[in-house]
Amino acid sequence: MTVGPRSLAFRVIAFSTGWAILALIVISTIISTLYREASERGFESLLSAHLFNLIGSVGVSEDGALTGSPNLGDLRFSRPGSGWYWAVQPISDGLTGELRSSSMTKAIPSPSTAEVPFNSGFQRSYLADGIGAEDIAVFESEFVLDAQNRVARFRVMGNRSELEQEISSFERRLFGYLALFGFGMITINAVAILLGLRPLGRVRAALAMVREGAAQRLDGKFPAEIEPLANETNALIENNRRIVERSRTQVGNLAHSLKTPLAVLINEGRALGGAKGELIAEQAQAMQQQIEHYLKRARVAAQRDSVVYRTPVTPLLERLVRVIGKLAHGKDVTFTPPAVETVFAGEREDLEEILGNLLENAMKWSRQRIAVSVTAPAVAAADAPALFSIVIEDDGPGIPQDKAREALKRGKRLDETTPGTGLGLAIVADLVNEYGGKLLLERSELGGLKAIVQLRSVG
Repeated sequence: MTVGPRSLAFRVIAFSTGWAILALIVISTIISTLYREASERGFESLLSAHLFNLIGSVGVSEDGALTGSPNLGDLRFSRPGSGWYWAVQPISDGLTGELRSSSMTKAIPSPSTAEVPFNSGFQRSYLADGIGAEDIAVFESEFVLDAQNRVARFRVMGNRSELEQEISSFERRLFGYLALFGFGMITINAVAILLGLRPLGRVRAALAMVREGAAQRLDGKFPAEIEPLANETNALIENNRRIVERSRTQVGNLAHSLKTPLAVLINEGRALGGAKGELIAEQAQAMQQQIEHYLKRARVAAQRDSVVYRTPVTPLLERLVRVIGKLAHGKDVTFTPPAVETVFAGEREDLEEILGNLLENAMKWSRQRIAVSVTAPAVAAADAPALFSIVIEDDGPGIPQDKAREALKRGKRLDETTPGTGLGLAIVADLVNEYGGKLLLERSELGGLKAIVQLRSVG
């Protein structure tokens, strides 16, 4: 199945892929946001718990100095430069000493209360630069330690950079897993769509077989969604066949009904004799030729767009060339077949009519040589039919270029000394036009006429 911008499969896959990518982006954003919020809440809750633990572990000695050995249960507070620190500083007069964690090797300044005020619970939080240039979050509170209302400032600091690294690591793993999941989902989705549309490819192949004449109808089992389409197509093909057969029958009946009266007129005109009898016979014969021609054109018009006719070109031409070779005594008749088998998209009788008239014309006017060749169909555009060419050349007098169009007119004879009706080339031109082809008359390298017939091929 061809998958391009105009194909149904491409559109469905592109739409589903776009939707999957958008959904994965939204999902990853939501999960990442929720994880960040949960991590930050946990981080803040941990610092708040450490702060209250620190407050409960510090007291005041009799001489007014801060005392206590806080153990917050986290080894990071004992590792220098870890980003996790605590400190207790005296605020009131009569209170001395300062306590800090072993990880806090130097003081970390705090902003003034004007910059970051305390809340109603005498607590505040802010971000600061740590000892190792890391970002730290500071939870700070002022607390009354004894009955003398001596106040100390308690500070607990956590490594914010460490939190950001954990969040970034989670996001990278999340995006990686979702990308892998998305790739698998898109691949499975594309495979499912292609497999689901395969019956349409089978319908197309079956239609191609019908068009090439290899089958008369769409055969095979199709899914329930496509089976009505196949049934309607088969009904259309059958209806087209009935129309063609009915037209052919009517053409035959009309030709048969007119054949006897025209034959009677021709015989009576010849029996009558004289100028009037000859005129009657001549006009009746002309009527007979015209009726046969236009009835044939009507039949071809009915069959031209049919999808069930195909005629191999090489066998038919080989037979006609043998016949012409026997009739054209002493003349050299050659045939060059195509490199690949070529099939005409039409009925055998019509191709015989076209080639028979051209070969008869070449036999009549040639001196010694007649050359017939077939060129395989060229690669056509997507919206144009493939045309193959049949070339018939002779070494006769040919037709001047300025009179080539005149030679195609019905009943026009460029040489009145040679027997004929002047209908041969006109019939060929009409048949070729009815099949959507071209007839070209050029000067042959042999010296005579070069007739090129271009017709539609099958496949």
